[in-house]
Amino acid sequence: MTEPSEALSEAHFEPFVHLAGLDDDQALIAWGGFWFVPFADGKGMRLVDDEELPQVDAGRHDSIGVRSKAYGHAVVEALDADGAVVVRAETDDTNHAWLRGLEADTEYRYRIQVDGEPWAEGERMRWHRLDEQRGELRPAGRGYDLRFRTFPDRESDAGLTFCAIGDYGIGIQGAADDCDRQLETARAMEETIEHHDVRLVITLGDNIYHEEDEKVGGTGSEDDDWFFSFYEPYRWLISRVPVFPTVGNHDAAETEDSDDRDQLDDNHFLDLRFAPEVEEGRASLDPGLFYRLAYSRRVQLLCIDTSKAAELETERFFANGKHLDFVTASLTDGPDGTDDGGSRWRIPFCHHPPFCAGPKHGNDEDMVDLLVPLFEQHGVRLVLSGHEHNFQYASHNDVHYIVSGAGGKLRDGRPDGFDGAHTRAWAAAGHFLLVEIDGARATIWPLSGVDPDGTLHCIDAAQPDGTPFALPIEASL
Repeated sequence: MTEPSEALSEAHFEPFVHLAGLDDDQALIAWGGFWFVPFADGKGMRLVDDEELPQVDAGRHDSIGVRSKAYGHAVVEALDADGAVVVRAETDDTNHAWLRGLEADTEYRYRIQVDGEPWAEGERMRWHRLDEQRGELRPAGRGYDLRFRTFPDRESDAGLTFCAIGDYGIGIQGAADDCDRQLETARAMEETIEHHDVRLVITLGDNIYHEEDEKVGGTGSEDDDWFFSFYEPYRWLISRVPVFPTVGNHDAAETEDSDDRDQLDDNHFLDLRFAPEVEEGRASLDPGLFYRLAYSRRVQLLCIDTSKAAELETERFFANGKHLDFVTASLTDGPDGTDDGGSRWRIPFCHHPPFCAGPKHGNDEDMVDLLVPLFEQHGVRLVLSGHEHNFQYASHNDVHYIVSGAGGKLRDGRPDGFDGAHTRAWAAAGHFLLVEIDGARATIWPLSGVDPDGTLHCIDAAQPDGTPFALPIEASL
């Protein structure tokens, strides 16, 4: 075993738990953690880099995620309302396990033991930012509440309440304004999940922003880069509800030197979750990330990869033949491609918006030419995207388009392309979306905060002429 340096010998290990996947009859439970050491001058702590991990745990190169070396013999159990163990899984080789054979639309508690010891039990430590480069661990005043509720049967008529967040990957260590915004948004999402029966979270891309020259360091291609951007700010949230991501330009090599798709796969267990869905016609991968989530027979979410496709002959992933066929099939019912007359909510979510008023980005002509006609033809009523770091709402040919790209970063300049983007409202405000699907009606709340009692706070939106715009947004089939 490699002997640790003096500083690394004082490393504190903080365990984490991740509900990495969920369906109507199974749950994917994952665990891992991070090491922290004090600075030599005693002022604050730093996160141990992935390259240093062998010095604190021999043979380790990843601390969490699908590739991470096993921490030991693990037992994962799901418990019913009476506290009885109903499903049990064991593994010696991974830090994740599927709990299969669960009942639909049922709440379970779960627990993890590694080498006979409870994992992440008791009060945990939280990261407290001291300055752009330093922080420290302080008692969180809480521990994990390990429970989840399975999705309803796919043939049920259940509605769905979910959150959506875009461009949130700036992290909580670095420039103060962006960090504070992401942390406040994360805390508000926690309260929303607690009080409003939120069943899942979707991301609208740009899950990680790290670049080599940032003061935080890293590129987004290692686990330590994801601590500040994902695991710590959403710690309590991701132990209770699953996250369904899409790919943004900052997650790929088109904007940064580093292509983070491999790490996105690792931390979101993409291949493990969606590769089995390819044969069933519910996903299209390799390369690109396209999948559909049939929450019930009335609600289907559709992830569309709108990033550039350097690996393919087409410029964009969605223009590739097999991916375009998948999108088309996902917007219809049945193998014969017949529509259901608009009785199902089909909600595409992606990073780049078809319609955008700016101030930095405009309309995406490739999407307008290729995808928008499909949306209109097959009864889509709501499309969610990010990319522009503000809030925008457009309506065109009976389709509602929401841009929600201010989960961390914020662009406060006034857009100037309202007419061409069919814009009805906008706001320069950090936020996330709460979407409630109830029968033939959808209600979309762009939220800046949520009180501990569950009271929602919408952002202040304006129409292009500057007059106030009444929120929330409502759409119907």
